Formats: sequence, C-alpha cells, structure tokens
Amino acid sequence: MKQIFNLFSRQPLKIKKEKSKIIVDYRERNSLVPSELISLGFHVEFKALKIADYIVNDVVIERKTVTDFISSIINRRLLSQIIDLQQYENKLLIVEGIDEQELYNNSEERIGMNPNAIRGFLLSILLKYKIPLIFTKNYEDTAKFISVLSKKKSKEIPLNVRKKSFNKKEQMQYILESFPGIGPTTSKKLLEKFKTIKEIINAPYEDLQKIIGKKAEILRKIINETY
Repeated sequence: MKQIFNLFSRQPLKIKKEKSKIIVDYRERNSLVPSELISLGFHVEFKALKIADYIVNDVVIERKTVTDFISSIINRRLLSQIIDLQQYENKLLIVEGIDEQELYNNSEERIGMNPNAIRGFLLSILLKYKIPLIFTKNYEDTAKFISVLSKKKSKEIPLNVRKKSFNKKEQMQYILESFPGIGPTTSKKLLEKFKTIKEIINAPYEDLQKIIGKKAEILRKIINETY
C-alpha cells in the first residue's frame, strides 16, 4: 500500500494498490491453485473458459495433475485440448504434482501405458505442437509460477475464441483414436481399408488382425463390451 501526503494535512493518505487479475475456468474451483493465488494477493475471476484453465495477461495455461495428464493421453482428451491451444500465440502446459506422484514409475502396471509412450507424447507436445511444458511440485508451486508470469508485462487477450471444429475425416479419426492403442497412423489405415466406422466395427476379426495385429483383439473386446 503506497502513501502520499495531503498538502492540507499532516496525516499521509493511503492509496490501495489494484490487485492483478487472473481469469480462471470455473471447473478449477475444486483445485487449490485459485485459493493459493488469492492468498498471494491476486484477484481471481472465475469464468466458463472454452479453452485452457487459466488466462494470465496474454498467456493461456492448461493445468493437469499427473493422474489427469496420463488419463487424458489415454482417452485422447489432451490431444484435442492441445489442438485448441494452437489458436493462441502464447500457451503453456503445466503438469502438477511430480513430488506427489511419479510420472513414469509403474505406469505400465497401473494403467497399461508404457513409460516410453508417455515420453513420446511429451516430445510431441514440445516439438510438434510447440507448447512449453512446466512440471510443478504441487499446487503451491503452480501458483508461484503463475504469480511470476503475471508480473511480466504483456497485453490481455480476447476470451471469445472457439474450439477447433474437426472436419468429417478428422472426426472419424478422432473417434477411432479414442480406442486404446489406436493412433493416427492406425486409424488412417483402418479408414482407408474399410471407408466407414460402421464397416470397421462389422469387419471380421481376421481382416482387422491383418491391418492392426494384436490391437484387433482389444478393439473387438471393447466393441462387444456391455455398458
């Protein structure tokens, strides 16, 4: 709080310093990061953000806990979020909780995902999509990074962005890539061979096996699984 002197009084006048504003997606209310930012002296404004979890000046931030990061790789949710982030010039992905949970340790046993697959996805985020990655210890560490970022002078950005719309081919690929072990290359092979998702689902096991090998068994099992 700054002090200035009134010429007609011996008492100094106090002027309140305006708090820096950080825009936070309303779904982050369950996280401890917003409350930590408030305790650091920031004004947190909750909004329904279509893209990202935090907006700090001209930077958008997607925050993931280690558990959420890995699960969102598996269900392909992270891929669509990364594509949406491309609309912004300055973007950042924070993976939170590396002090609390090992990123690679026993990942294959716990979730059926090879540690090298996780490493490969991390490299893809950095090299293909050009999104900087920060690994933080916990929610307090995340809040401190956001605090430092807020002090860098930059312009504010518009909030009226739209999520990227997939064309028909991309939609079909996206559906197939939601199956375990089915990546972009495999999904393209299947669509080039069978043309439609319906034909892929109805295809004989032997025909699927010729194209995707052992993955055919996983695909067939999920297709026939009851809810």
